[in-house]
Order: sequence, then C-alpha cells, then structure tokens
Amino acid sequence: MKVAGFTFIRNAIKYDYPIVEAITSILPVCDEFVVAVGSSEDETEKLILSIGSPKIKIIHTVWDESLREGGKVLAVETDKAMDAISDDVDWCFYIQGDEVVHEKYLPAIQEGMQKYALNKNVEGLLFKYEHFFGSYEYVGDAPSWYRREIRIVRKDPQIRSYKDAQGFRKAGRKLFVKQIDAFVYHYGWVKNPHYQIEKAKSFSKYWHSDQWIESKIPEIEMFDYSEVDSLKAFTGTHPQVMIPRITRQNWKFKFDFSKKKLSFKNKFKAIVESLTGWRIGEYKNYKKI
Repeated sequence: MKVAGFTFIRNAIKYDYPIVEAITSILPVCDEFVVAVGSSEDETEKLILSIGSPKIKIIHTVWDESLREGGKVLAVETDKAMDAISDDVDWCFYIQGDEVVHEKYLPAIQEGMQKYALNKNVEGLLFKYEHFFGSYEYVGDAPSWYRREIRIVRKDPQIRSYKDAQGFRKAGRKLFVKQIDAFVYHYGWVKNPHYQIEKAKSFSKYWHSDQWIESKIPEIEMFDYSEVDSLKAFTGTHPQVMIPRITRQNWKFKFDFSKKKLSFKNKFKAIVESLTGWRIGEYKNYKKI
C-alpha cells in the first residue's frame, strides 16, 4: 500500500498558517507528499522546504483571481496538488493548511487504510472534527460546525475537490466512505486577532464581490472573537507538533459559558443531538457504507 499526502498553501507566513504542523502531523504515514505552493508575498516555499523531508515534492501554482464564487479557487488548487501525486499511489491523504492530526490517531488511520485498501467499494475515509475557536482552550459546539468530512480518497482522476475544497466527489456524486476512529483538529479560527482579520479580508474575495466585502467587513485591525454563539471547553491534549505554537500564544480570549447565544432552533437541535446523536438537517457530503 502506498500513501501520498497532499495540500495547497499560499502566504502561510503572512496569515500565520500552521502549515508545517499540518504536513508533519501526517508525514509519518505518507510515502510522498505533494505541496502546491501558490505565488506568495512571503517566503512560504522556504517554510515548506525547512521541513527537510525527502518525501515532500513542491509544485508551483498561480491562483486564478477571477474565481470569486463559492471558494472555487480552493478546490482548483486542491486538484492541482492531487493531480501531481504519483500514479502508483493507493490512498491520497488530504490536509488543509490549518488542520492537524494528533499523533495518537495515526495507528487507527493506518489501520483503516490497510483494512479497506483492496475494497474498491470504499472510495474514501471519513474523519471526525474538532473546531478550535478563539484560543486553544475552546471548541465550537453549535450545530453550524461540521462534524465529519472526507480526508482520505482513492487515487482516481474522477475524484475531484468539491465546492470550496471542504470535501470530494466522484464524477459529481457523493463518495462511498467508511468512518474511521480519528479526528482532524481544525485550527483555522485560532490565531492572533490581527492575523485573523487580515485572513478574513483576503479570503472573502474568493466568495464575494468587492462591494460585499466593503459593506460587510469593517476597517478594523483586530478580529472580535467574542462574537460567537456557543463554545465548550476542550478537555483533550493537542498534537505534539502544535505545542511550540501554543506556547507562543500572545493574545487572550475567555468565553463565558453562561452567555451562550444559541437561537431557539439551535438549542432544540443541540438537545436532540445530545439525547440521540442525530443532528437535524446535517449536511453530509458523503455516503457511509
């Protein structure tokens, strides 16, 4: 069984992405790793090269700035990285620049890939998610946070990144997947508030027009983490590769659990989910088999 990791990144230093942590967190289970480095305003390529692994192959890309609907450019860049993977690969392990896998899950991930390697009916492997917000102490627990997504897929030219690169589809249909007992830790909403607002301004252009951005994103210097509906305390441990970054945290954020702002609708959904495990109206870009 041969496994390839793949990702895309641009301006990793400018927007403080934990891309090194993302790559190194899954590198032990990969035989090769393709990184699509978009033309950047910083030294993103040097940052990737600093990992120093012979498994890593960098391809250079140019983002299509005209793709300003639904985050499509992110899917295009994902596909560029996936297309550069060697033809003899069995599984393609996708990780985004703000996602990290805890080392404790690597045995289960490897076991899952081995278990379904010869079962061609299984087109992808499904991961659970923890979404950190504001600081490394809290995770989102409102129904709006997605709970699962595909992060390992077959090496198949018909499998393409879907919409804004959250998941994948094959020839336009949902993939048939198996759930594995592993989490992806999403750190996209945990960084210095200055970097967070700059990222928000930059990435909004891949979903919205200039007019929308000007009207919706005020000219402020710091992101306001207090405008969140609901969080819960994170009681686990973080991946070892994240510890240096966590110790460098240079901002403070505390969430008052008594001041959750869930709507009646979301409160009802949360109660049903806590009692049954079923999330009403949950979007699922996959078919579990």
